[in-house]
Amino acid sequence: MSSIEKAMKRQGEKAKFGQPKAAEGEIEQAATPNDQTDASKHVAQPESEQVKKQDQVLPSDNHQTELSSPISTNKDLVIDFEMLESKGFVALSRKRTLINEEFRSIKRKVLNNAYGGLAKTLHHANLVFVSSSRPNEGKTFTAVNLALSIALEQDKTVLLVDADVLKPSVSKTLEIGANVGLIEYLTGEEKDVSSVIYHTNIENLKVIPAGLPHHLSNELLASDKMLKLCKEFASRYPDRIVIFDCPPLLGVNETALMAEQCGQGVIVVEENKSKVSEVKQAVDLLPETMAVGFVLNKVTDPTETQGYGYYYGSGA
Repeated sequence: MSSIEKAMKRQGEKAKFGQPKAAEGEIEQAATPNDQTDASKHVAQPESEQVKKQDQVLPSDNHQTELSSPISTNKDLVIDFEMLESKGFVALSRKRTLINEEFRSIKRKVLNNAYGGLAKTLHHANLVFVSSSRPNEGKTFTAVNLALSIALEQDKTVLLVDADVLKPSVSKTLEIGANVGLIEYLTGEEKDVSSVIYHTNIENLKVIPAGLPHHLSNELLASDKMLKLCKEFASRYPDRIVIFDCPPLLGVNETALMAEQCGQGVIVVEENKSKVSEVKQAVDLLPETMAVGFVLNKVTDPTETQGYGYYYGSGA
């Protein structure tokens, strides 16, 4: 039994992305290229019932506004597909890449849990919690890629929420500039959550940025308003997958409270860095009823041409 498998053990049975008794060490097989969706079909205008499109959109360039000074209230954000692809993210084109195949396998587990037979046994099955034991293990990379992959689906929409209000990374990763977001809604500066949900030039992908840094960021994340927002996402938009890029589990007490609102958890583990004891400690903070999966990130095996690998561990 490898060290990473040992890290996945905890008391009681934990769902393996909805498969509680799956074999330990099981590696998901890459899907066939026929599953690849033509991303060109998904680059479209925002839904007509949403906020009216503005004439100007934020440019996707290297001159980013500091996140400490959100200034945009524009409801359309432009994501540079080529930039993301060049950095190893899921490609939104016909091109077949290893990263696309890997995240296609991961998203199938998430979608099956959200809408399959297991969904009725999960609390808020369409809410997906992405975190790690410590910072810089690749949770934002994983959250963004998972969102991009789900956005390629024909009949699913995805909302990516930057809930790491202490160290937000989604806007920086997507290079979408500085925008009001989750913090402004939680403080009451923005009265309606729809005012901080941004359309993108990917038809099925919407984003809620973290917003302006606040001295009570942790408390806001654990506030009643945040808990009510999670319930609203689960009940009002049951056909939408909501992915929360959350703070690390260790050292931020509020992260575990966020996890209680989600039916699925994706825990990112960095090869040769994450400590077994810390991974186990982080998993122990998650709800017993949550379907939990693990992503092994930054794999150094030379056979992994993209430098990333993905592993699903049994919680049993």
